[in-house]
Amino acid sequence: MLRHLTNSREPVHNAMTEPGFTPLRIARAEWAAEGIRRFELRAPDGAALPPFAPGAHVKVQVPSGVIRNYSLANAHEEDPGLYEIAVKREADGRGGSVSLCDAAREGELLPVSAPANDFPLSDKAQSFLFIAGGIGITPILSMARHLAATGDARPFRLLYLTRTPETTAFREALSPFGRAVTIHHDHGDPDRAFDLWPLLETQKRGCHLYCCGPAGLMQAVRDMSGHWQPGTVHFEDFGSANTKPRAEDVPFTVRLARSGAAFEVPVGASILEVLRRHGIRVPSSCEAGTCGSCRTRWLEGQPDHRDLVLSPEERAHDMMICVGRARGELVLDL
Repeated sequence: MLRHLTNSREPVHNAMTEPGFTPLRIARAEWAAEGIRRFELRAPDGAALPPFAPGAHVKVQVPSGVIRNYSLANAHEEDPGLYEIAVKREADGRGGSVSLCDAAREGELLPVSAPANDFPLSDKAQSFLFIAGGIGITPILSMARHLAATGDARPFRLLYLTRTPETTAFREALSPFGRAVTIHHDHGDPDRAFDLWPLLETQKRGCHLYCCGPAGLMQAVRDMSGHWQPGTVHFEDFGSANTKPRAEDVPFTVRLARSGAAFEVPVGASILEVLRRHGIRVPSSCEAGTCGSCRTRWLEGQPDHRDLVLSPEERAHDMMICVGRARGELVLDL
């Protein structure tokens, strides 16, 4: 657990922090690429931070007060006193990234949680295929750095897909991995998209696939890897496509079968958020429809599934309430 520091004179955003959060100093803040800001977070006294495994994330309470998850991009073995995150500034997002990119300054303190990991590297894997899209490079970079820092000889290939060189973060950090890394830019042209099928058509014995990035990339990879062995394909994303309102969205009612309580879920809010506002706690983590923490049984209604986790068979009775919606009334087993 991070130690709580209460005697620091540095400005602390969000003095009223969530339980389990501790202020960490922004040791460095810089633009890592067009629209992507990189932060180095350290304890004010320079002490080592709680260790983490590759694929881990931390919760950050940004200057506006909201809490967002950010994957750690570094390897703990390289520098035990560092948490490194990179944030894509989403002007049309929910406001968290804009607040962090625009308002957080070097030298200030940000409330940060201890690391958690919903995207761990498998000990059973004999090799790895990493596919990252845009800001999804952060946990993948941590994995590559961890393998190198610990002398893990298991081979990997990393495919990093971005729009342009200017929007590609961590190019220098990836250079030591040489030919193991392929960086591809499509320049916004679908005809120049990377052909994933040759990579995914045949699964090498013992290979595990890790994919992090936009929902479109995740869905494409999922569609093309359906023949891979169960338990060898792993996903994580940042939820922007899954959580943005859609033109067809309408308000609906969610009713809790056990208590009978009913609440309206407006456009732009998730079921999970509405339940929180009414003091109802449901396990959650990524809030992007990929980790499975908020999986909830639904009993009646017409759910609109927007996750990347559940199979068609599972969707017949379960849903991810961080991203899923409905029409009319939806009854949950809560």
